[in-house]
Amino acid sequence: MKKILLIIIWFLFFATSAGVLGQEPLANEDKNGLYVRSIEQVLRLEPEEIDLATAAMIISENWSDVVEGRRYLSRLDDMAYEILRRLRVKGLGANYKAVALINEYLFEELGFKSVKEASDPDDLFLHTVMDKRQGYCLSLSILYLSLGERLGLPLYGVVVPGHFFVRYDDGRVRFNIETTGKGGNAPDEHYVDKFRVPEGDSIYMLKLNKLQTLGCFFNNLGNTYSDIGDMETALSALEMAVEINPSLAESRTNLGNIYLQRERIEDAIYEYEAALKINPGDAKTHNNLGNAYTGRGWLSNAISHYSQSIELDPNFTEAYRNLAAAYCKYERFGQALSVLRQVIDLEPQNALLYSQLGDVYSQMGDFKRAIFQYERSLKIKADVANAYYGIGVCYNKLGMFEDEIEAYKKALAIEPDMVGALVGLGNAYFAGKEYDAAIEQYRRFIRLRPDDGAIRYNVGAAYFNQGEYQQAVIEYRKAVEIEPEMGDAHVGLAMAFYNLKKYDLAWKHIKIAEELGVEIDDGQLAAIEEKLD
Repeated sequence: MKKILLIIIWFLFFATSAGVLGQEPLANEDKNGLYVRSIEQVLRLEPEEIDLATAAMIISENWSDVVEGRRYLSRLDDMAYEILRRLRVKGLGANYKAVALINEYLFEELGFKSVKEASDPDDLFLHTVMDKRQGYCLSLSILYLSLGERLGLPLYGVVVPGHFFVRYDDGRVRFNIETTGKGGNAPDEHYVDKFRVPEGDSIYMLKLNKLQTLGCFFNNLGNTYSDIGDMETALSALEMAVEINPSLAESRTNLGNIYLQRERIEDAIYEYEAALKINPGDAKTHNNLGNAYTGRGWLSNAISHYSQSIELDPNFTEAYRNLAAAYCKYERFGQALSVLRQVIDLEPQNALLYSQLGDVYSQMGDFKRAIFQYERSLKIKADVANAYYGIGVCYNKLGMFEDEIEAYKKALAIEPDMVGALVGLGNAYFAGKEYDAAIEQYRRFIRLRPDDGAIRYNVGAAYFNQGEYQQAVIEYRKAVEIEPEMGDAHVGLAMAFYNLKKYDLAWKHIKIAEELGVEIDDGQLAAIEEKLD
């Protein structure tokens, strides 16, 4: 009985590992890449030892705890065996003639198809492609390449700016396979022209080994994690992508974007500049480099790259807006207005453009014309918080304080954490001597930005004006802890301590304020000094 049981176990083992008893093994059977359990182990392999599907499933398991990668790999093996069976029936070998059969099986019979747009993060992963039978260029190509490695076909990934496809190349026969077009083929010239492949040394249009293909996958993986807000994993994936494929411009641009979000401006500039050396015709990277230069305070460099971005893509709205904002920082308002009028001609129903036009007029001091533009913005789109905020600023300058308060409230109803509106509303209440209401708004701001000394000072001033001197001291002290050289906060402390009859402390802080260059009222100084005597 035990002997019979042992025979059954061995039968099941070989049936599982070889599809069915007596069938030849798949071409990837002896690869070390089948037995790894982590991405770190994958990356230690030589490229030819990597099993692409196994690596992709490890990534799927990291993405979703419910994915059982081995089950999907078994399904993939079954698909490969079915293709081999059909090849034998037709008397075909595992060569270029197999491609037509694979295409028919995948795209016609099983119904795998391309998604219209890569908007769902799940569509990157191999398990999702297999479940939903759909994906985009890279994820469908990973499926195709994974089958190819099981069949022993000489298939390779190929990357161009913004796209990925498969190439068959056995040294004699060579053609491209477009997985988003049901496996159809197109000449190299099609990809070079359509995707504006840059000249020079890069990874574009080359046959990729499996590690390089994974590098492209890590690029998309980084963007996927960025989309769901997991910036640490996104950063790790993109740094890996750049390490594997240093001449893939997209990876460098995407890594630069993460660095810029994390205010690592020097690192962002380095990556953007490296990306543009590879692909100088990328309008988005020029725009992003402009943003990094703006963050660095190098406005002339920023203006140059925003202008190049627009030259490369005359319909790139974001670059126009950034260029106008940079001109405003230079106080070159006429040029800012000109740029915004150009882009409004392109997008006359874009509410944000009119709101930004209002910002320019507001900075010019033309508040009535600014309000007109803000109102145009709100007629197109009623929930533009910045337009209400801008109107509030203009009403403040025009002395229309009740209208100012209402405008800020409308902005905050749309965007509750809009810091400018919180401060503006707090200041408006303060000016109207509604100190409790002012403090409430300042407190909301402090929850968002606890290290802002100026707002702590405002809270202290509100308490002081209400005669709550002890509470004022607490807030003024927090202000000088954050900004020790804030002279006005030391003056506030001096006057609060004076009212609390703590004259030594009042004298200490009034002298600090004086040393910091604050002009001290002689009467204040004399009053404190008199109490010391």
